[in-house]
Amino acid sequence: MLGWTAPDGIVMCQNEVVADLKQGRPSVENLIRIGMDRSKSVFQLHGVDEAEQAMLRKKLRRGQVLGFFAGLSPLKIGMEACGGAHHWARELRALGHEVVLVPAQYVKPYVKRSKSDAADAEAICEAMSRPSMRFVPIKSADQQALQMLAKLRAQSIGRRTQLANSIRGFAAEFGLVAPKGLCRLGDLLADIRTDETLPDMARDMFETLARDYAHVHAEVAALDEQLLALHRQSEMSQRLAAIPAIGPVGATLLAIKVPDAHGFKSGRDFAAWLGLTPRNHSTAGRNRLGAITRAGDEMLRSVLVAGTTALIQHMRRGSKRLWPWLAALIARKPAKLAAVALANKLARIAWKLMVSGETYRPIGVALPAAAPV
Repeated sequence: MLGWTAPDGIVMCQNEVVADLKQGRPSVENLIRIGMDRSKSVFQLHGVDEAEQAMLRKKLRRGQVLGFFAGLSPLKIGMEACGGAHHWARELRALGHEVVLVPAQYVKPYVKRSKSDAADAEAICEAMSRPSMRFVPIKSADQQALQMLAKLRAQSIGRRTQLANSIRGFAAEFGLVAPKGLCRLGDLLADIRTDETLPDMARDMFETLARDYAHVHAEVAALDEQLLALHRQSEMSQRLAAIPAIGPVGATLLAIKVPDAHGFKSGRDFAAWLGLTPRNHSTAGRNRLGAITRAGDEMLRSVLVAGTTALIQHMRRGSKRLWPWLAALIARKPAKLAAVALANKLARIAWKLMVSGETYRPIGVALPAAAPV
C-alpha cells in the first residue's frame, strides 16, 4: 500500500492552532467600550480595548444580558436609539455603566459590506467612539409616559379622521354629502338616519361607523383634558403658550418632547431637528438648498405648521395683528411656504425660551394671544 506522511512542520502548525483554540474566550478585563445590537430576544456584543482591538464578540439571550453586564467593571455601552432602547439604557445605568444611544442613521455609514448582527454591533461600537457623534438623551420612565400620552392622542386623532372620511365616502355612494369639517358630520349622520331609500345593510354599517366615531371622539376629548391639565401644571408650557400660533397644545407637546433643550447648540439646530430647514446638497462652492427635509419629530412639526397656517388665514381675513415681515412674505410667496418659514422662526423662539427661562415679549405690533385654557 502507498501512503503519505506530512512534513514535521505541518504537524507542528496544526498542534499550535489547536492549542490556541483551547485557550478559551478572550479576557474582558481590558474592555473600554461595547457596542450592542439588540433584537427582541438576541443581543450581539462587540467590545474593544484601549488599542481599539476587538476583545469581545458575544451573542446573548435576553435573560442573560443583565447578568453578563453585572459582572463587568463600569464601561461605556452604546446602542441604537430604537424601540426598547431607553428601558435597557436605564437598566444598564443602574449597574454603573455609561450608556449612550446613537441614532440609527448615524450608525449605518459604519456598517461594512453585508449586514449582520455582528456587523451592526461593530458599527455601533465604532460610531459611538467618534468625538463629533451626537447622541439621543435617555428618557426616564415618567418622560416616556408623557410621550405615550402624546402619541396615543395623535393616533386617536388619526383614527377619528379615518372614520369620518369613511362615513363621508360611503355616504357619497348613496348621494349624501356634507360640507367639510368634523362639526358637519353630525348633520350627515342625521340625514343618513332619515333617508328611507338606504338598504338595511347600509344603514347597519353606518350605525357601526357612527358608534366607533363617537367612541374615538370621546377618547380624544379625554386625552385633550389630560394634556391641558399637564399644561396648567407646567411653568415652561405656560411660557411657550404665549408664543403666537403655538397655543396650549403645541406648548405642552414641546415641553413633553424636548425635556432638555440644552442638547441643541442653537435654535437653528432645533429647527433642523424638527425638519423645518431646507435640505442642503452643496458642492464645488455652490450652495444648493432643496425642499424642506421633514426630518425629526413629525408630531411637533405638524402642530407648528398647522398653527402658523391658521395664523396666516387669520391675517388674510383682515387682521392686522401680525409681523410686518410676515405680511410682506405672504404677499410674494405661497401661503404654505410662508407657514413653514414662520414655523421655523417660532421653533427658534421656543428654543430660546426653553434654554433661557425667559418669557415671550412681542416686538412691534401685537399678536393674537393664546386661547384661554
